[in-house]
Amino acid sequence: MAKLDLDLTAFYLEHARTKINKLASKLKKSPQRVKYTLKLLNKEILVHPHCIFDYSYFGLILFRVYFKGGYISEQDKLKILEQLRENQYIVSMYELSGEFDLVIELIAPNPSRVNKELKNLSELIPTLKHYKLILNIVTHLYPKTYLFQHPEHFPELEKQLIIGGDRSPLAFTNHELLIMKSLLEAPKIRLTALASRSGMNIKTAALILKSLQSRRIIKGFKYTINRDKLNIEKVRLFLNIHNTSKEREEELMDFFLNTKEAIQVNKTVGDWDMEVDLESLDKTRIKLIINQLRERFKDLIENFNRAEFDEYYKKSYLPKHVFNPDLKSLLV
Repeated sequence: MAKLDLDLTAFYLEHARTKINKLASKLKKSPQRVKYTLKLLNKEILVHPHCIFDYSYFGLILFRVYFKGGYISEQDKLKILEQLRENQYIVSMYELSGEFDLVIELIAPNPSRVNKELKNLSELIPTLKHYKLILNIVTHLYPKTYLFQHPEHFPELEKQLIIGGDRSPLAFTNHELLIMKSLLEAPKIRLTALASRSGMNIKTAALILKSLQSRRIIKGFKYTINRDKLNIEKVRLFLNIHNTSKEREEELMDFFLNTKEAIQVNKTVGDWDMEVDLESLDKTRIKLIINQLRERFKDLIENFNRAEFDEYYKKSYLPKHVFNPDLKSLLV
């Protein structure tokens, strides 16, 4: 494709519902040019649009499951992925290379439910028997500032989004649930269609969406990126932390916050304590950051492993089961 406008790509990646006229004004380009570029991006570069819900407000917790040797052939893989997509607790699916093959993320009300779902999956798909189960405590999402050529032109970018953690569950009105269900299924849906699909007028739908965003139940709308098209390197580090103190852990988190290649940090419970996702257009930057981590935080990081990302197949932050009609506890 033609030379890519990285600022437009990076901004739209982080703000997937931004209107064309606003993008054109911010980037000082014609709406026609922006519309054409976005058409190319949606065709080749930006995939899996998703609404970022904070699932903790629903009284839910996230588990990450790392499978080993789930399939052999490409045909096996496609069949397994199709079966997994039907599960109402699975919100994300992607591949790694290295020790693990397939990773899924499940969001459920308790560990018992996750255990039942994994048993059901192993019966449905016998090859998915060998795995590690990790409890996700909290996730820190950072914008992909490594892509921006002029990040100073985008002051509205939030430095981080914090999802999960210890929050008090909320009750929601039926109208709020209808709006969220529509946004889960179609994150890019226009406001008029959102209102129609949710069975309410445009003004009501707009007010509800604004309220959900201001209360931080909805924290944004993003895409994942087709890394192969841009030759982006992405790795996940698995860190075991020891001899920790509040001050040193804060220094570690500040390091990630101020490292533009750090795009996500998960604090976890299981075989490791932290997962760190790094992305860069320059492979040497990944190596440099890892070396910096080893040197600056050798007292904290007991050991770590790494894996490279292959492909995303699904990305979401709220499971479909939330909107089952029998879940009356979510209604005010």
